[in-house]
Amino acid sequence: MEGIHYRTSEPISVYVKNGLIESIKPLTGEGERSLPFIGPGLVDLQINGYLGMDFNTDPLQKATVERITRALWSEGVTSYYPTIITNSDEAIEAAMSAIAGACKESPDTERGVAGIHLEGPFISPDDGPRGAHARRYVKPPEWSLFERWQEAAEGRIQIVTLSPEWPEAPDFIAKCKASGVVVSIGHTAAAEEQIREAVAAGAAMSTHLGNGAHVMLPRHPNYIWEQLANDELWTCLIADGFHLPESFLKVAVKAKGNKTMLVSDAVSLSGMPAGEYDLHIGGKVVLTSEGKLHLADNPKILAGSAQMPIWGIAHLAAKQIVPLAEAWDMASVRPSAFMGVPSAQGMNAGAPADLVQFEWDGERIRILKSYKQGKEVYGNER
Repeated sequence: MEGIHYRTSEPISVYVKNGLIESIKPLTGEGERSLPFIGPGLVDLQINGYLGMDFNTDPLQKATVERITRALWSEGVTSYYPTIITNSDEAIEAAMSAIAGACKESPDTERGVAGIHLEGPFISPDDGPRGAHARRYVKPPEWSLFERWQEAAEGRIQIVTLSPEWPEAPDFIAKCKASGVVVSIGHTAAAEEQIREAVAAGAAMSTHLGNGAHVMLPRHPNYIWEQLANDELWTCLIADGFHLPESFLKVAVKAKGNKTMLVSDAVSLSGMPAGEYDLHIGGKVVLTSEGKLHLADNPKILAGSAQMPIWGIAHLAAKQIVPLAEAWDMASVRPSAFMGVPSAQGMNAGAPADLVQFEWDGERIRILKSYKQGKEVYGNER
């Protein structure tokens, strides 16, 4: 395939063999022919649903997982972590089993689902930090219960978001780390010392930092400052232009540097047309033509994210918070590197040929083609 390297801006030819990048060579003699950009496939650590489909529907159907996996190719997402949020013990177990079953039955799903993200129920019960999670299901971390869910998932739970305010948290975090599961701090009302104890025990990431928080906080100290200041924590941001102001995005990027990552945290209405909807989580909501999703009776309260990673990449680049290449890395190579998956190699020989061809007009990104292990899985006319 041919295109403009997303980092160097040089025309290149990418040669693929057996699902891997065999070589990348300069493309010469092209004159003025217009070429698309080529970048590594996007990796989203937190997706709740897409195109009206929701991983948190009870019961979750295996076919839904497969359909979402294939649909995400149109957004340049070649690997992702379906996210299961706070629910009853039985509903979480059933969702884990459904995702595992979908992966076993569909090779495309197996290749696309890099792991499962369990967001809750071990989070803060407080209004504000709890977000839209159901209060009646929130509980302290319990290792035996987690083992039950991990068994249902057949070992696929790779990320757990929790609040370290629970006394049981440090021991639970240490057990997760020993078993190879990433612990992320989120939906928390934890004190600063509790966050430090969590990091010492093995917590390594912040879930959508700046969101899932109290409306009012002490100016300092508080749990957002503490996570920003902790050099051990990688940080995930929702950069859709609605969840976080530009000032916060700038500060977070400066504080975290190469440990800054983008997530969509997209709900089922991502990819859907503007209009009014009735969600099983959130109730009556409005998706505006500008892309903002809010409660129908209060436009000031967000009802989740309705945008995919390319939206966040475009927002960061258009507002000149970071260059396009860095924003793309924040949603591809960095999450891959953090999770230790092969696509961390990016666009280099020997890396998986998970690639995306796209256009960038300075404001918006348009996906033209997506490739999974060298196979074209989505195509769009220029």
